[in-house]
Amino acid sequence: MAEAQKSAAPALKHIVRIANVDIPGGKDVVIALTKIKGIGVNLAHALCNVAKVPISIKAGALSDKQITSLDSTVKDAKSSVPAWMLNHRKDYDTGSDKHHLIGTLSFTVDNDIKRMRKIKCYKGVRHSKRLPVRGQRTKSNFRRNKGKVAGLKKNK
Repeated sequence: MAEAQKSAAPALKHIVRIANVDIPGGKDVVIALTKIKGIGVNLAHALCNVAKVPISIKAGALSDKQITSLDSTVKDAKSSVPAWMLNHRKDYDTGSDKHHLIGTLSFTVDNDIKRMRKIKCYKGVRHSKRLPVRGQRTKSNFRRNKGKVAGLKKNK
């Protein structure tokens, strides 16, 4: 009797493919979506709500229809969620709001940093000197950029 019930339950997929990324099927949908570069927990919640996918189930238990709706929602996040949730607002070239994923995100960030270095704005200068860009203190932090600390010698 127990074997018949086990076979009736849908099999849990170990890997689910969304936005050309393999996400773990054993985790909750929201946590599994964060494995895609460019998607955090808040955005994952919003995308699940838009795709009408329950957030409490495992990613491997999603039906094919739910996976395709979630996949299309993730790929077209710009039209699904409010502009303040996007990761590349007011693009330098076009002025439009965009949301980049995976390789495109890395490429865009690298190009933005190169542009800042080229025009020698404050952030670009900080990036090129390998110093913190967002106003953090530097007296005791960021030692990996400065080198080892010259400690005091102990007298014998």
